[in-house]
Amino acid sequence: MQEMPEQSRDVPPDNIFPWYLAVLTGAGVLYSLTCAPGMLWQDSAFYVWRIWNNDIEGIMGLALSHPLYIMIGIAVKHIPLGEFAWRLNLISAVFGAAAVANLFLLLRLWLGRLLPALIGAVTFAVSWTFWQQSVMAEVYTLHAALMLGELIVLLQYIRAKRPAYLYLLGLFNGLAIANHMWAVFGFACYTVFLFVLLVRRQLGAKHFGIIVLLWVIGALPYEYLVIKNIVLSGDLQATLVSAMCGRLWQANVLNVSMSVKVVLENIMFVLLNFPTPNLLLLFAGLWALRQKAPGRSFANIVLALLVLHFAFAFRYTVVDRYVFFLPFYCLAATIIGLGADVILRRYGYKVLVLIMMVFAMVPVPIYFVTPAVARKMYKPLGQRRQRPYRDEYDYFLQPWKAGYRGAERFANEALNGVEENAIIYADPTIVHLLLYMRQAKSERVDINIVSKYYSSENAPAFTEETIERLMESSPVYVVSPLPGYCPQFLLQRYKFEQAGVLWKVID
Repeated sequence: MQEMPEQSRDVPPDNIFPWYLAVLTGAGVLYSLTCAPGMLWQDSAFYVWRIWNNDIEGIMGLALSHPLYIMIGIAVKHIPLGEFAWRLNLISAVFGAAAVANLFLLLRLWLGRLLPALIGAVTFAVSWTFWQQSVMAEVYTLHAALMLGELIVLLQYIRAKRPAYLYLLGLFNGLAIANHMWAVFGFACYTVFLFVLLVRRQLGAKHFGIIVLLWVIGALPYEYLVIKNIVLSGDLQATLVSAMCGRLWQANVLNVSMSVKVVLENIMFVLLNFPTPNLLLLFAGLWALRQKAPGRSFANIVLALLVLHFAFAFRYTVVDRYVFFLPFYCLAATIIGLGADVILRRYGYKVLVLIMMVFAMVPVPIYFVTPAVARKMYKPLGQRRQRPYRDEYDYFLQPWKAGYRGAERFANEALNGVEENAIIYADPTIVHLLLYMRQAKSERVDINIVSKYYSSENAPAFTEETIERLMESSPVYVVSPLPGYCPQFLLQRYKFEQAGVLWKVID
């Protein structure tokens, strides 16, 4: 197999844009066909409900506001095409396809070769976490698309030395900040890079000022929320903590302790995303990173981002920490493409291309059988709280959500199965599903939905002091009578009787 020369200028290969469109279309078809048709559980329902109510900030802290994503969702809200929740799920599919295409473009420009770029893109496209987040209303695929866009323009700047690429770098990272605070890792790396350029007089003050200005413009939605909170609260420190960690997760963000269980689960997460022999290409790519990079600075930034994202997610202790490995998977798939290039250049056998492509697709059939294997080998997943119409193994371990209507079915039965003026207490993983279905899909506006953080409009205070009075005037239900999902004062003072998909609180 004949080697192609490294690209030394910013002129793309002749056939790059047709291939980019082909990858974009292929990933878009995959995610669109496997996209959830409507409402889901947990954070996905939270975003749908916020967008329905034009809630750009939320109440969970600034780090969880994700204003850019919410603003895009509000714009899509006004497109009269299909069911509302499906349209929002489709946002993730579109940006997921863009991220896969951007990864392909990054490798194609970097290596000047088609096959390694395709191997890296396919590996990323079918990785468990990214595929899962590409078929539901979530903020993560937008971040991946922007992060890979940052690396593309950084690569082009290092080769061509055109400041316009740094302008785009500033804009993309600003937009990424407005979407998710993961972007602070890129911000730190790019800031060091730019200051080195300034010190070495390779970048003028005028160009640096334009980069900063474009970053400020890109991050404007987030900056607005931060400034507004500082002005309204007068508490600079609390606002900055909220901006970096949210309201309740400072200890998780700063955590440095580990347990054997967490370590083993983290390893399992990585293997579930790359259950293929192509994972070994990651090590070949890391070995060749500095040699293959167009400059030491580019290699250093890619490696720093890889390590920072991995380290952050590995010692993060939130329940859904598996999602926080996603930027690492994005970078790891890029390095896997680099490793494929190393092997294909050294061993020019055409059969190797076929083998690598087959290995890249191996995760797809594995995800079909993973739930059955996990039922036998990992019982804790099935011992956690069970939600009606949701098999925890299938829902969690299979990335696709095509045809899934379990969340909507649960919400409809919950809302239609209670008496007039009933009160339903829901934990944070379910409350937004019920709130949205009550507000947008149901006629049961007489029902009051309450939770620890969010409640329906004009809902009564649901506390230990008010519960006795509420029980005298209204039937009270809970979604789950388990510790952590139900107020402790209810568990201590009352009994529960199953009533359809809910549990009725009784004396």
